[in-house]
Amino acid sequence: MSDRGQPPVRDGDIGGQVVSLLFGTGIEEWRRGWRRSVGTLPDREAIVSASDLTRGAATATRVVPDQGLAYTTLGAPVNIDRILEAVTEHVADARGLDLTVIIDDVEPLLAEHGPDAVKELLEGVHVRVTDCQSRVVVGCSFRERTAASLGEVFDPVTDIERIDHSVAGALDALRGDDPTTFGYVRRHWTEAREGIERCDRNYPQAKQVHAVLSDPETTPRTLGMTLSGLVSLGVLDTWSETVGPTRYDLTAYEPARLWAVGATLAVDGDGGSHED
Repeated sequence: MSDRGQPPVRDGDIGGQVVSLLFGTGIEEWRRGWRRSVGTLPDREAIVSASDLTRGAATATRVVPDQGLAYTTLGAPVNIDRILEAVTEHVADARGLDLTVIIDDVEPLLAEHGPDAVKELLEGVHVRVTDCQSRVVVGCSFRERTAASLGEVFDPVTDIERIDHSVAGALDALRGDDPTTFGYVRRHWTEAREGIERCDRNYPQAKQVHAVLSDPETTPRTLGMTLSGLVSLGVLDTWSETVGPTRYDLTAYEPARLWAVGATLAVDGDGGSHED
């Protein structure tokens, strides 16, 4: 996942058969990109293009034997069943080979058809490769228009193996400037998210956010430290028109940014505990 352009889905050694499913990149651009990213083309590649750059063309499959390439262009309108049918045809040709399926980039599909379509696609691809020696690499750009939907498709802790997001700089700054607060964010961000999203007050104190938690690991103090860290990270804000304990402005809550915080911490291996 990346908020700085196309996600890097093909870094590293790609051997055997590759099936590439494209939503935001044309076939020629995608093929040129292999030399920029890994230095060489795959030995065998099949491409299914559902990109806007190829829609409108008639559905067709072509084979270029001397380039180790087969490609299918899908005419509009493209639906998930038709995409999976095309993927199935190319996966069947790869039986007995090490197979890598690359999906680049699902963000256009998420924007056009919503989270359910993306989940249907990913589940369908998974079913079709279970009999193969395979891995599936999914790229998704982090863009404002779909950021709010990411949590419905991808779990930030278990689903993300690589993320390039600007929130990493804010996390590094917090770790350097206030390692204690960083430790609370690292350990308790999921509980803070639960409290924020369950609290029905716009400007609560930490103890009021804590009160809505059903089985908290935090105390009001440690949750308050976590919320303070999330303010530093731009996830929410404080309400300045108060005296006494800090009140948090939940009207400024940015759930997609908190999702990115969690994913970045998980990928960086910062899921360890912090002693309160």
